[in-house]
Amino acid sequence: MSLRNGEVSHWWQQVGIPQLPNPLGEDREVDVVIVGGGFTGLWTAYYLAKADPSLRIAVLEQRHVGYGASGRNGGWLTNSITGGRAQYAARYSRELAEDFQLEMNRTVQEVIARCAAEGIDADILPGGEYEVAYTPAQERRLREHVATERTWKHTDLQFLDAAEAKNTIDVAGTRAATWHRHAARIHPAKLVAGLARVVRSLGVEIHENTRATALAPGVVQTKHAMVRAQYVVRATEGFTAELPGLRRLWLPMNSSLIVTEPLGADFFDRVGWRRGEVLGDYAHVYMYAQRTADGRIAIGGRGVPYRFGSRTDLDGQTPQRTIEHLRTVLHRMFPGTAGVDIEHAWSGVLGVPRDWTATVGLDRRTGMAWAGGYVGTGVSATNLAGRTLRDLILGRESELTRLPWVNHRVRRWEPEPLRWLATRSLYAAYSWADRSELAGRATTSPVAIAASRIAGRP
Repeated sequence: MSLRNGEVSHWWQQVGIPQLPNPLGEDREVDVVIVGGGFTGLWTAYYLAKADPSLRIAVLEQRHVGYGASGRNGGWLTNSITGGRAQYAARYSRELAEDFQLEMNRTVQEVIARCAAEGIDADILPGGEYEVAYTPAQERRLREHVATERTWKHTDLQFLDAAEAKNTIDVAGTRAATWHRHAARIHPAKLVAGLARVVRSLGVEIHENTRATALAPGVVQTKHAMVRAQYVVRATEGFTAELPGLRRLWLPMNSSLIVTEPLGADFFDRVGWRRGEVLGDYAHVYMYAQRTADGRIAIGGRGVPYRFGSRTDLDGQTPQRTIEHLRTVLHRMFPGTAGVDIEHAWSGVLGVPRDWTATVGLDRRTGMAWAGGYVGTGVSATNLAGRTLRDLILGRESELTRLPWVNHRVRRWEPEPLRWLATRSLYAAYSWADRSELAGRATTSPVAIAASRIAGRP
């Protein structure tokens, strides 16, 4: 069987890539214009239209809805806070950081509830998040993580020793694992396509094949037309670097996935992967995986992490060495997959702020709003961002607008070639550290520790 490479993603190939209509061809005037037709833009449009049906809302998308990370991710709907809680506690207060965690827990349930209410079938299965350690150094990090999590409210993290873990999901070499209930598996393209359908039914205009070339207060310029609005929302995530003046705002980080052929119920019964858990590990260059609704394993991780000059990919073409790396990880964790075919590989970009911390906000003076920088946690964080932007735009004071990521700003990334050299060196260091730990190193490599400090990574 030939391996399909790129073509946006396996998810979109399953449901069918939308046929692109003609781009926006004439000037428009609306109340809110949203640039980006992924989860952030669509959730924002959804909650605004629900709250005030009289609003004129337009969403502009350069290709088709869910073309970026929203239609290419690993399908983890989980409660992770990008950048962690500790920095929010240090900058603001521990109480606000814990409020943030509680709201992320609720967000997982909010997405599930909205899909049920709106008839969106996205293969959602709330099996929780399971992360495994299979080297001594990973086990040390896992145990330290558990001890830290137990000092915070709303984490609900459970520790599993080797025997308990292997009775949950039998990953080869398991030494310990963690699990929490605030996570679910989803099919990304089904979710984004269903959300777009609902948003259109609410009267929101979605203009695909319409690339924004410049954003300014009160106006978005596209190739063929101009859209004027009181509020301009930037929801461009990993493609933000393509906008004028924003090349160094968020770094477009590449992440890659492969998906197997259907494996059959017998395989999953043997390894115990029955409840729909999303699966990760405690490596430095970590992996993420799900058991799909049709019985495949989709597994992802960092491949070529960054392209010089903040260039972004178009169709998800993935280097062969990345495919082989992910195949090796899959076989190491599940030796029983050694003979199975890999059917599809693809890649996408996600937005990484300099302090690895997501943000949502509104400059009320200019009407310019934004959300993004999720660093891979966006399936859930986008929903919270959409609800927060609703409240900010409508002028509502709420629990959401008081969360510490609101109006958070960070310094920009370094100019080239510094950010290319730094990013490539960072992931080379993490890869070296992982190899040394697989070879038997019992403690976290100081190389990885130094890399994280230099990068400002929590």
